[in-house]
Amino acid sequence: MSLSDPGAELADICEAAARLILPLWRSGLTVSTKSDESPVTEADRRGETLILAELEKRWPGVPVISEEDASEFGTPDAIGATFFLVDPLDGTKAFVRGDVHFTVNIGLIENGRPVAGAVTAPPTMETWFTQGGRALKRVEGGAPSPVHVRPWPADPLGLISHTMKPETADALAEKYGFTRREAMDSSIKLCRIAEGAADIYPRHGPTMEWDIAAAHAVLEAAGGSVLTPEGEPFAYGKAQDGFRNGWFVARS
Repeated sequence: MSLSDPGAELADICEAAARLILPLWRSGLTVSTKSDESPVTEADRRGETLILAELEKRWPGVPVISEEDASEFGTPDAIGATFFLVDPLDGTKAFVRGDVHFTVNIGLIENGRPVAGAVTAPPTMETWFTQGGRALKRVEGGAPSPVHVRPWPADPLGLISHTMKPETADALAEKYGFTRREAMDSSIKLCRIAEGAADIYPRHGPTMEWDIAAAHAVLEAAGGSVLTPEGEPFAYGKAQDGFRNGWFVARS
């Protein structure tokens, strides 16, 4: 099957994983700790198993870099030009504490760029995905509607992480010119910018490629950008770095 425009199919897979994960939310499930001290749950594992099986069935032979597999077995030393990046549950800490801000993510990378992606928020079953060069959103599997970033407003809203120290948030607000701020976890921050509900998300801290690839594709299709703080393109496929990201700024 062609990989030319797979966003709608990736959305279907994300929603299937979301339906599998959702019953485990707020269920008191066991939380384990990975080697990097980050949490992992049965929801992460179940979601990843479903996603990997669906990707192999639809696009056999296309490499996949996925969070839980990478955590257990490591990342490859090299990767080809075309591959998927999967995070079956981004925002595990939010999931564990019962917060709504966690997502299922599948992004397609070609030549270092995110060319297609889908993101689902299981608690609300909102799904953002790329199709036909646009960003679309659907809720509960309904009819999709186009989404687009908004012009920079007079009182821009910056999104930050829950764990960010107040002094760090103050410094970022001054540097990037946002007057309001809201804390939330996961890749949903980029999707909120894509749909015109927020304006900027500066990330001066560690992330992995699978954390943001899908939402990056959606945000670009909605007219936004993800760049380095210096304004350079943000690249994927950094196998030599273990698929770790540097700092970035996502904005409308």
